Amino acid sequence: MRGQTTPPQFLPLQTVSPMPIDPTQRRATISVLVENEAGILARVVGLFSGRGYNIDSLTVAPVDQRGRSRINVVTSGTEMVIEQIKAQLDRLVPVHRVADLTMEGPHIAREMALIKVVGTGEHRVEALRIANAFRARVIDATAESFVFEMTGGTEKLDAFLDLMRPLGLAEVSRTGVAAIARGKRVIDDLHGAHDA
Repeated sequence: MRGQTTPPQFLPLQTVSPMPIDPTQRRATISVLVENEAGILARVVGLFSGRGYNIDSLTVAPVDQRGRSRINVVTSGTEMVIEQIKAQLDRLVPVHRVADLTMEGPHIAREMALIKVVGTGEHRVEALRIANAFRARVIDATAESFVFEMTGGTEKLDAFLDLMRPLGLAEVSRTGVAAIARGKRVIDDLHGAHDA
């Protein structure tokens, strides 16, 4: 019929499994403290792609006044592959320190996502109810859509996305994992004692 609009059809989004399926593999969150200079991110990514290693998540940002950045990489592989990745990262110049947060002790890992859900009627009400249960914030709303902002662990975000799919999940933008050791443990001291 003329004048009627049909709701948009969306392809299902794929999620990354939080744990490797192969029991010989493990998931690793690796933090790399580097000199903030042109080309370092390309060299880190090139190390992974050149050897066929997969990056599940990658974040990078400046972290101090001394011109250093922190790169957080989430990857998975056998113990031997993870050790190779860490050794090869450690050999890159200008890397100051490589830390496998997963193995060095308790750590906190979070990411932020912006999630657009398009729907009306009961789907809209249910999306709001679930968002409230997950403590997602509504940061944009129209008569037919919401944009939610959510922060948490990867598994929490994945669970929220799974619940939003049948309700009209339309688009997702994720920051990637930001991670830091718990307690007083740090990737590098503030005075540069670990600098070469």
